[in-house]
Amino acid sequence: MSVETLIKMRDDIEKILNRKTEQLQSQLAALGLGDAPRGKRGASKMKGRKVAPKYRNPNNRSETWAGRGAMPRWMAVQIKAGKKREDFAIHKGK
Repeated sequence: MSVETLIKMRDDIEKILNRKTEQLQSQLAALGLGDAPRGKRGASKMKGRKVAPKYRNPNNRSETWAGRGAMPRWMAVQIKAGKKREDFAIHKGK
């Protein structure tokens, strides 16, 4: 096949696919599903929300950590010195 023939075939296929897409969108709209928001799969409902802190620096009460992300430097230094993570817990277990 020549390049011109392939380009024409590609254009014809694109027109057919566009027509089919429009038909499907109109059918979805008739069912009330056409404007439904498309959410990301696997996106967490908690993303971007603040969580209560679980750990507090005993030397500086304003420094807290929720237990998410990288461990804060103040905690890492004290853990290397021999303390345990539970020593910094705000609400200790029952």
